[in-house]
Amino acid sequence: MHYPPSNVKAWYKKVEYMFGIVGVPIIEVAMAAQAAGIKYIGMRNEQAACYAASAIGYLTGRPGACLVVSGPGLIHALGGMANSNMNCWPVVVIGGSSDRSQETTGAFQEFPQVEACRLYSKFSARPSNLDAIPAVIEKAVRTSMYGRPGACYVDIAGDMVNAKVDRRKVRFVHCCPPLPICLADHNAVTEAITVLKSAKRPLVIIGKGAAYGRAEAALRDFVELSHLPFLPTPMGKGVLPDDHSNCVAAARSRALLKTDVVLLLGARLNWILHFGLPPRFDPEVKIIQVDICPEEMGNNVKPAVALLGDINAVVCQLRDFLLKDGWRYPSDTEWWSTLKEKMDSNAKISNALALQSVLPMNYYTVFHHISRLLPHDCIIVSEGANTMDIGRTMLNNYLPRHRLDAGTFGTMGVGPGFAIAAAVVERNKNKGQRVVCVEGDSAFGFSGMEVETMCRYSLPIIVIVVNNNGIYSGVDPETWKEMAKMGDLTSIAPPVTLLPEARYDQVMAAFGGHGFLVRTVEELCNALQLSLNDWERPSLLNVLIDPSSDRKQQEFPWLTRSNL
Repeated sequence: MHYPPSNVKAWYKKVEYMFGIVGVPIIEVAMAAQAAGIKYIGMRNEQAACYAASAIGYLTGRPGACLVVSGPGLIHALGGMANSNMNCWPVVVIGGSSDRSQETTGAFQEFPQVEACRLYSKFSARPSNLDAIPAVIEKAVRTSMYGRPGACYVDIAGDMVNAKVDRRKVRFVHCCPPLPICLADHNAVTEAITVLKSAKRPLVIIGKGAAYGRAEAALRDFVELSHLPFLPTPMGKGVLPDDHSNCVAAARSRALLKTDVVLLLGARLNWILHFGLPPRFDPEVKIIQVDICPEEMGNNVKPAVALLGDINAVVCQLRDFLLKDGWRYPSDTEWWSTLKEKMDSNAKISNALALQSVLPMNYYTVFHHISRLLPHDCIIVSEGANTMDIGRTMLNNYLPRHRLDAGTFGTMGVGPGFAIAAAVVERNKNKGQRVVCVEGDSAFGFSGMEVETMCRYSLPIIVIVVNNNGIYSGVDPETWKEMAKMGDLTSIAPPVTLLPEARYDQVMAAFGGHGFLVRTVEELCNALQLSLNDWERPSLLNVLIDPSSDRKQQEFPWLTRSNL
């Protein structure tokens, strides 16, 4: 083990951000955090607050804090904790609780919080007394980052908040040190290179673990030295630019189906990668698995080679081996030809859909014009069903940690919280980069009230609601009126439908932001350009599309079941 070089130590610093909703008994905790120099962002729902705090962990490498009240407040935050754990992002949740003297008496919002959080976190504890608080907080912060990152919970009893303690009795602790970095076994690295050299159809898969691990520089060197094709997972986009000549994201299904050797970097063989199993993968595929967690090795598919260690350190080992060895995958192989042919074919289909001039617009037309206007350095937050899936293919990312979406847990409602976290971080960079939150109308509804938070803190977030009047699909206004004439809509309206042409733009305008109702390409481009030019207020573009608009036919849709 060794500690990271000085060029990455900058992201090991004190906790800077706290998100939450205050009330009895934790108002004073928020005030004390501000007095200590922590930036406090008050949210409208504890779930969104926890989403935001966890996104801070991903974006900065240091956990955000989430402060919640007892009982229902903590329960609302559990969804954010579970999402953080599934995504392997560090976050520390601090919850107020009933007074210690009132335990088991039916106290106000009494709930077994420490026990409940054990299902959703790596560490859950209540300091036994005031003296122990610093040590417990330090352990929570350290545990959230060390090993596989995740959520940690610290319970603060109400009677502790305003209690006094003799400073001489307090066990003060230092800020936790940088993570020790583990290298893969040298023989395993040699074996991995041997397996790669023997491959006829190799593929590098880059996951969000590579983004979190700051492996982008070493990965670029490795890919360009080896000339291997790479495929990013949804939040692996941008670790290397989507327009890199070795990126084969446009031939995703073909690449997964035909590859014979996969180098798996910071990703897991879960549902996102179809578990690494047939029929999505060749049954004989060899997996070279790189992961920080020993328990992950062999999940669903036994690895041909297991490289246990820090993602950036292991990629550096692989890169350094190639620098000495000089091996490079040929560019004139049948594999490269197959992938490029499929990429060209898919691009033609998407372009044909994007250039359709019918009204209402379809998904592809909307994303085509959005992609032409977005700056290359913007952070894209996205959620929804078709909105997220199509947007993933059409809205490119060029920088690491610049795409946040529903993630491993497939969580809807994360978008506004993620966007707020990204905007707060970017504001600290003296203007920073634009944050664009692309939402399906259903997904927006989970956390839509957070637009008030955006307006309150003057965060220049651009929210684009791609509105098809429903969950997956909806109905047009005329059909809705006809259904209403037929009787009780609770018995008639399809469960996936939402109110047609709901005015989400007016929600943003009500709080002082810009609201735009968009029906045409011209209105879309004008509204987006105006929003990009305004760094003072948030905007919401309510983009009305054809309720029956859908994805192009998929060879292997994400959530279809396979016959295993």
